[in-house]
Amino acid sequence: MKNFALVGAAGYIAPRHMKAIQATGHNLVAALDTNDSVGIIDSYFPDADFFTEFERFDRHVDLLRRLNDGRKIDYVSIASPNYLHDSHMRFALRSGAEAICEKPLVLNPWNIDGLQDMERDTGQKVNTILQLRLHPAIIALHDEVQSQPRDRKYEVDLTYITSRGHWYLQSWKGDEKKSGGIATNIGVHFYDMLHFIFGDLQENVVHYSSPTKASGYLEYANARVRWFLSVDVNDVPQVVRNDGQRTYRSITVEGEEIEFSGGFTDLHTRSYEEILAGRGFGLEENRVAIETVAAIRTATPQGMTGEYHPFLKNVLN
Repeated sequence: MKNFALVGAAGYIAPRHMKAIQATGHNLVAALDTNDSVGIIDSYFPDADFFTEFERFDRHVDLLRRLNDGRKIDYVSIASPNYLHDSHMRFALRSGAEAICEKPLVLNPWNIDGLQDMERDTGQKVNTILQLRLHPAIIALHDEVQSQPRDRKYEVDLTYITSRGHWYLQSWKGDEKKSGGIATNIGVHFYDMLHFIFGDLQENVVHYSSPTKASGYLEYANARVRWFLSVDVNDVPQVVRNDGQRTYRSITVEGEEIEFSGGFTDLHTRSYEEILAGRGFGLEENRVAIETVAAIRTATPQGMTGEYHPFLKNVLN
């Protein structure tokens, strides 16, 4: 049985990490969050120590390491705000533990280089949650693309609208310096998925960018992709809203819908299974996606020119 610590225990994604630790037969020893609304821990690990101050958490983790009584932390799971991931991964490695970090791994690609230095210095590893690479439908599409060379690139449309209330822009997620902006916060795993399926990124154009939505064009070795991301409920197609839905997700390849709405529930557990078996995704697997979102963040939007996503018409007209 491995011992885990969790940073960011009050966050939206934290219960998936708790469930994965429990489902794989391991133990959550300590948890940290500046917010104390963490009663969910009782559903999984009621005996876990909890801290609201990093300094006390740091001291506790260090004490467990030095006592050498079987409670040393083996893995630190990181589900904190995006801008803190880099620091918390460094803490994990310095503490003699491996890190398991949520996406986005970091906000800028040069942070990956520094973490690779830390891995070499400490002998520990950073593992990352890239769960779409483990989704059966995505794996099947990847295998199909790799096995069938084409004389032209696939035409792909990616649309992801996940409505958020007014709280979103008032939280750290609405602060670009902390979240990286909408393309980073809600889009980074899709960009990783596209790279995983369609190969090297060759072109990156941004057509529109605001705090609540963004759109652009990406060209990969095997695909031309128009993308649109939003947290604005008004971007959800009316026919979908009429059914009471506030989320719309669509990926079409050559006009055919790729159905992958199911199978998401246990992907964090699958990720943990792979990590614990020594097959986790490391730092370098994240580089292309992080380079993609960093470029989107600093790009000058081009408007409705070139290969723009059809949903952009409703935004700019």
